[in-house]
Amino acid sequence: PKFVLLNIKSQIGNLKYLMIWTKEQEAIFGQQGNLKVNAVAGSGKTTTILAYAASRPSESRILYITFNKLMRSEAQRKIAAEGLKHMQAETAHSLAYKAIVHRYGYTVRAQGYKTSEIVKILGLEGSGQRHEEYMVANHILKFITYFCNSNKAKVQELNYLDTIRDEKARHFVESVYPYLETQTRTLLAKMDRKEIDIIHDFYLKKFQLSQPVLPYDYILFDEGQDASGAMLDIFLHQPAIKILVGDMHQQIYGWRYAINALHLVPFPQATLSTSFRYKQPVAQLAAAVLGLKKWLGPHVPVVINGQNKVAPGSTKAIIARTNLGLLLRAIDFTAHENPAARIFFEGNIHSYTYAEDGSSLYDVLNLHTGNRDRIRDPFIREMKDMSEMEEYIEKSEETQLGMMVEIIQRYGREIPGIMNRLKERQVPETEKHTADMIFTTLHRCKGLEYDEVELVEDFVSEAKIKKSLASIKENDREKNALSEEINLLYVAITRTKSKLLIPQALVPDGFVATGCIMVLHKEEEDDIEDLLPFAAGGFKNRFGAKSAKPAMAPSIQQVRQQLKEGNRRWTPAMDASLKKKFEQGTGIRELCDHFDRTTGVIRARLKKLDLLTD
Repeated sequence: PKFVLLNIKSQIGNLKYLMIWTKEQEAIFGQQGNLKVNAVAGSGKTTTILAYAASRPSESRILYITFNKLMRSEAQRKIAAEGLKHMQAETAHSLAYKAIVHRYGYTVRAQGYKTSEIVKILGLEGSGQRHEEYMVANHILKFITYFCNSNKAKVQELNYLDTIRDEKARHFVESVYPYLETQTRTLLAKMDRKEIDIIHDFYLKKFQLSQPVLPYDYILFDEGQDASGAMLDIFLHQPAIKILVGDMHQQIYGWRYAINALHLVPFPQATLSTSFRYKQPVAQLAAAVLGLKKWLGPHVPVVINGQNKVAPGSTKAIIARTNLGLLLRAIDFTAHENPAARIFFEGNIHSYTYAEDGSSLYDVLNLHTGNRDRIRDPFIREMKDMSEMEEYIEKSEETQLGMMVEIIQRYGREIPGIMNRLKERQVPETEKHTADMIFTTLHRCKGLEYDEVELVEDFVSEAKIKKSLASIKENDREKNALSEEINLLYVAITRTKSKLLIPQALVPDGFVATGCIMVLHKEEEDDIEDLLPFAAGGFKNRFGAKSAKPAMAPSIQQVRQQLKEGNRRWTPAMDASLKKKFEQGTGIRELCDHFDRTTGVIRARLKKLDLLTD
C-alpha cells in the first residue's frame, strides 16, 4: 500500500511531529464514532491504538482493555513512554476485581477448585455409576465457566448441553441435567454468600450483572475476536465512544466459551491489512492457510501484505499445538540436537508437563505402575485401574487429565528422569534472552513474536480437514472447531519475524514456499502423527474421531529414535549420494549403515526416487 502523511500533531514521546501512516490507519484516526477494526497479525494494533489515543483531546479519558496481564503490562509501559497521561490500560478482570472483590470483601481462590473439592463442598453423591459424583463435579466447574463468561443473568437461561461434543459425555450429562443445574446454582450461591472463596470468573460475572457505567469518554477493546460474553455486554452498554479491535481469524479461545465480537457487533468496520512483523512469503502462507476455510463453507479470501524490513534478531522458538507435541519435541531437541542447550518454556515448565512432585501426573503414574500407596489425590486413589480412568475421562471430557494419561502411556517410569533433565536445562525468566531455544504451545505465546519459528507437526492440515469433514457432515459445532484449528495454525505461522520452519504436511496444497520459509520434509514411511496423537488410548481427539488404542505404548528409547529420524533433514545432496550408491549396487543394509537410518527410512527414500518398487 502507498504510505501517506497524516497531518496530526501528536504528543507521543513529548515531541510534536508529523507521523507517517498507511491510508488504512489514517481512516481509523479520522473516525469520530464507534468503530471495529479487523487487523491482521503483526499489523501494529497497539501502535495504531496509541496513536488514535494521542489524536484525541488531551482532556478526554481513555480506557484500553487488553486481553491478559502480560499485554496490560506491555501496554502500560508503552503508554508511559509515549506520555499519554489521559489513557489507562486494564484487563476485564482487573476492572472487575477493583469494583467487586474489595467492595464485597471476597477472597479469591487463585487456582480454582479441584473436582474432589467440589464433591466435598456440595456433598455430591452418585446414583450407581462409578465415580458419578466426580463426573458431576467436573461438569459443574465447566457449567460455571460457561455461565460466568456468558451475557446471561441466570444459569437456567443457558443449555450446558450445547457445549458437549463427546457422545458419551453428552449422554451422561443428559441423564443428570436437573441435578447438575441445581448444584451449579448452589455452588455459585455459596460463593456469593462468602461460604467459600470465589474464583476469577465469578467476580467478572458479578461485575457484569451490576451494570457498571465506566467513567471514560473512549473505550478501546482489544482482542475482540476472543471476547467473553460478559465483558462484551459491559462494553456495549457504555455511553463512551467504543473502538473494538481484533482479528476475525485469530479466535483461539472457543473452548473457553469466547465469542467473536467482530462478527457480532454492528459497528462500521476498518481494516489493517499490512503486517510489519513478517515478510511477504509468510504473509502469503498465512493467507493460504486461512484459505483452508473454503472446505468449511463460503469463505472470502484474506489479503495480507508483509512489510517487515527490520534486520533479523536471534530469538528462536518451537511452537506446538499440544503439550504432548511440545514435550516430545523438547525431549528430542535436548537429547539429540543440542544436549547442552539452554532452554526456556513460555509460562512455566510445570504447566506443560504437570510435573511437580506430588501432583496429579505422578499420581496417575503411580496408578499406572500399581503403586497405589503413593497416590496423594483422593479422587485418583479411588480409581481401580487405568481403564477406569479412561472411562471417566470420556464421560467428563477432562482434557488435562487425558493429557496426563497420554504422557504416562508414552513414558511410564522414565517420567521423573525426563522432567528433571528438562528442568535442569531451563533458564529463569530473567535470562530468557539467553536461551538457545524457547518452547511454547500456541496458546502460551498469543501476542508474542520471535525471530525464527519452527512448528511442530501437531497442528491441523488440509488432509486432516478433509478427513474430518467426511465424518462430521453438516455439524456446525464441529465445523466451528475445525475453523478454530485453522486459526491456531495461522496464529502460529505469524509469530515469526524472519524465518519459518514448517512441516510439509502443514503446507496447503499447491502453495510454493519461497524466501524465508523452510519446508521440513518427512523421511520415515510412518506418519509422525503416530508419535503425536491427539488422543492416545482410545480417547476422543479434538475433531471427535476416536483414535485406535495401541497394544503397548512405545518406550522412550523407541520414541527418541523415531523422532531423531523424523527430524533430521534429508538434503538434495543426500538424495544424490543415495541414488549413486544404490545404482552402483550398494545393498540396503550397507545404505542404512552409511546414512545412519533405519531400513524403513531408506526404503521409503528409494521409493520416492523411483529406485525401488513394492
